[in-house]
Amino acid sequence: MKNFQDEKQRDLSINKSDGTNKFLTTDQGVRINDDNNSLKGGDRGPSLLEDFILREKITHFDHERIPERVVHARGSGAHGFFEVTNPIPELTKAGFLQEAGIKTPVFARFSTVAGSRGSTDLARDVRGFAVKFYTQEGVYDLVGNNIPVFFIQDASKFPDLVHAVKPEPHNEMPQAASAHDTFWDFISLMPESMHMIMWTMSDRAIPRSYRMMEGFGVHTFRLINEANESTFVKFHWKPKLGTHAVAWDEAQKISGKNPDFHREDLWQAIEMGNFPEWELGVQVIPSEDENKYEFDLLDPTKIVPEELVPVTIIGRMVLNKNPDNFFAETEQIAFHPGHVVPGIDFSNDPLLQGRLFSYTDTQLTRLGGPNFHEIPINRSVAPVHNNQRDGFMRQEVNKGRVSYHPNSLGGGCPYQAQIAEGGFSSFNERIEAHKVRERSESFADHFGQAKLFFNSQTPEEKSHIVKALRFELGKVETTAIRIRMLGLLSQVDAQLAEKVALGLGASVPPILEFPANKGVSPENEGGNQEPKTVESSVSLSEPLSMVKNPTNSPTIESRKVAILCSDGVSEAAVMNIKSALKKQGAKGCVIAPHLGSVLTDSDGALAAEFSFLTASSVLFDAVYVPHGVGLNVLAQNDDALEYLNDAYKHCKVIGADGEASELLSGTTFASKLTNDDPGIIITSEIASEAFAQEFIAAMGVHRFWNREPNLYI
Repeated sequence: MKNFQDEKQRDLSINKSDGTNKFLTTDQGVRINDDNNSLKGGDRGPSLLEDFILREKITHFDHERIPERVVHARGSGAHGFFEVTNPIPELTKAGFLQEAGIKTPVFARFSTVAGSRGSTDLARDVRGFAVKFYTQEGVYDLVGNNIPVFFIQDASKFPDLVHAVKPEPHNEMPQAASAHDTFWDFISLMPESMHMIMWTMSDRAIPRSYRMMEGFGVHTFRLINEANESTFVKFHWKPKLGTHAVAWDEAQKISGKNPDFHREDLWQAIEMGNFPEWELGVQVIPSEDENKYEFDLLDPTKIVPEELVPVTIIGRMVLNKNPDNFFAETEQIAFHPGHVVPGIDFSNDPLLQGRLFSYTDTQLTRLGGPNFHEIPINRSVAPVHNNQRDGFMRQEVNKGRVSYHPNSLGGGCPYQAQIAEGGFSSFNERIEAHKVRERSESFADHFGQAKLFFNSQTPEEKSHIVKALRFELGKVETTAIRIRMLGLLSQVDAQLAEKVALGLGASVPPILEFPANKGVSPENEGGNQEPKTVESSVSLSEPLSMVKNPTNSPTIESRKVAILCSDGVSEAAVMNIKSALKKQGAKGCVIAPHLGSVLTDSDGALAAEFSFLTASSVLFDAVYVPHGVGLNVLAQNDDALEYLNDAYKHCKVIGADGEASELLSGTTFASKLTNDDPGIIITSEIASEAFAQEFIAAMGVHRFWNREPNLYI
């Protein structure tokens, strides 16, 4: 009889494997020949359902986290409506886009990608931007991000990407961060990621607010009109408040002071009636122009520069109601790029094709089975009639004996809808190709648009990218990974690579060098293609810079100003700035050494909304110090001085009137002050209307990044 303990040890040894010197296989032990490309009908054709390798890999990935989402776990959402302002019936037969003034209920969810539900809002990360339209023809989901491109070109690599960026499996660290070895190891071997890396290392990855970030559909989709004519389309969300970010040091401090910063910001804005608003725009590319550009429309690592195809605004989205219950609505909402209505269809983008399988699959575990569409937040407002039955959490009570089609016992019902009756019909694209695991040669340019993005930034924004890369790669412990990344960066911009290398104490390699790694080599980088650079026909694209495009009309609506007060403060000065801010839709908050009341110079009292202990400079958009006889109390308070020091360091507006300007002499930046710093507003007058207007105008600029030492010049 076999010894049970020996058998148990044998079982454990079989279950432990690090894969060293082993072939890559499926869960069934079949060796995999190509793990970089899904099976397609031609190298630019659709992905095929028979690809058992792709389906097994993504199915396993979809069910790794119970019950939270594998990605986009940390999110916030709100109800609202979408209103058509510029109908496009000539492009699409989608009913909710046919007439100006049509309003469609929506629920929008914003999220980080890498972190768990308990992580911080201010991690350097892509932000999800997903909108569920409850149209009269069924549910339509526009599932995108705040960045218009992605890290990878083929869905086959999505599990690998997320495994690399998630906490490392041996110690579950770090949380909600890309600054570690496994992520940069993967990226350094995937040059197709370099365009996305430029975006994520920019300030786009640390937005000031969900309300102040753009949204993109990422992929190229199709619009289909009544004549069954197809055009390609890219979707854009443009925020009414403009596109703004915080500083990286500020983001890290916010994460400690208030990890719910974005969630709270969205909730409070809606509660106060400052309803977030975005315009929806489209870039429309005629079918005959599919191969017109130096990039491939099907490549999700590429944008269509707005200089080539302008964005046409077709409507606006307003979020005007917070959820009644976070779990029931924000947590249980189930998005899927495959939820489309007649008039909207897919392209053969190989990343999109994989998502069309993955999203439904992942809900089966997360929401308990196939009936997640019956959860109230996911229910269609259009009637639902089909022969799907039973399963976990079934709520629909179907009557009668018939649950199949065709049938005669039920009178043939429910019956199929003709196209003219609103029946969905896929675009009849002609496909005639071999089944292959290949990537089109038109996907091989990995650096052209990375160059375009970097070159389009202001010097200050370029410096932020340098600092972000120094931080991220400085956290990487493996020298070879850093060197490989410097090699890739040198193909984007030589000076960028040199600046990053200086911060790492390293040298830029003369050529790309890769370790011995079966399936990955300098000559065969993406599996089936050699990396190359195609110079863009657009050398600079101003819409890619946040600083150059803050908003169409400067506004400080919903911004918050910290008003530092102590007993004896000038009540007139405080009320003057609060009134002026309120007229602009902003709010002034009294911050004092303690909660309760602050006595004023007119024997009145002001309510202290926060103490220096319960709030921090990083939670406000500007700092104002009013005149008062008790300023010496603030001058001796390190926490009060920290408000000013942080505000200056993070390039915010600082204002002071009367004798309050003397408080600035005790700050760490006092020696740097100049008479021409437009972000420092000082006046000897008290309660001056001119001062208030100058202060507000400066806030409309958002940040004065020129205060920072420029690492790129």
